[in-house]
Amino acid sequence: MKKNSLTANKGLSLSQAQSISNLCNQRAIEIAAKFNTVNNYSKSVTVGKKTHQTVKGKKLPENTVVLIKEKASLHACQAFLMENIKAKELMLAEVKRGNPDFSVVVMPDKPNFPKLSLLDGFLTEVTETWGWEQLSATELNEFLEAEAFAAHIGQFIHKDSILNGLRRELPEIPAIEWMTIKEGEKSPVEITVHHTAEELLVLHEELAALHRQYEQRVNYFKAKVKNLTTEENARIAKHNADVQIDAAKKNNDAQAAYETAYNEATQKIKVIQTEFEKERQEKIKNIAAMRISVDNRFQETIDLFLKQISAEQE
Repeated sequence: MKKNSLTANKGLSLSQAQSISNLCNQRAIEIAAKFNTVNNYSKSVTVGKKTHQTVKGKKLPENTVVLIKEKASLHACQAFLMENIKAKELMLAEVKRGNPDFSVVVMPDKPNFPKLSLLDGFLTEVTETWGWEQLSATELNEFLEAEAFAAHIGQFIHKDSILNGLRRELPEIPAIEWMTIKEGEKSPVEITVHHTAEELLVLHEELAALHRQYEQRVNYFKAKVKNLTTEENARIAKHNADVQIDAAKKNNDAQAAYETAYNEATQKIKVIQTEFEKERQEKIKNIAAMRISVDNRFQETIDLFLKQISAEQE
């Protein structure tokens, strides 16, 4: 299980977290809508003494970078909340479907000296899922933030993006167009360009620098997880080799210990079963009471929506 920010002390309830997650999503949609109709120019035509606008211009907002960063922050906050909501649900599900751990109890078979490769005690190689579980809650939260920023800034500047489209279109805009008002008579259409190539280049370079910064952090955590997984599998391989050596020695004593071990194991199973059910109910109770401890990087966004929720409830 990945690290989470659930705590038994204080923080957001799951209902608050879900409401804030929904509000984050709504606000992110609103921001995205601001860029859906952006273009590079407006068009107007003069007929007689009257000027008519044929294409309404809508330039990029002056606070484009602020909006894109806000959008990324909203998605990062939403990812943080959903990660912890799912974590609590998974914890409850895991406890409810859990079974007593009898691995500490060795139920002996009549010794038949099995092949060493089949002996109990071997460990299975781990995957990168295990590697992610080794990150701290702070590291995971930083990864979620970096991944969200890298993705959403990348969407805005890369191929087929809004910004790329504006830059590609700009040099192709003609200085003037002609419109046929009536047969045999044309009127000039004034084209007003409201972006410059320099402005769009500066914006692209600023966002590209931010994208590289967050992409580097994403790659750092991915590499760290790969290294942790490789190191753990090396340790497991050594452990399994040690198990084989140890098992060969223990086979000599197996027959004499069989009867005693069987009776003791049976009694231990009964005790474990009873204690397991008692602990299961206590765990369910504790997990149900858990709240989400807010990471400082998401506090400002969450406080904003908490005020909104409180105002709506008054």
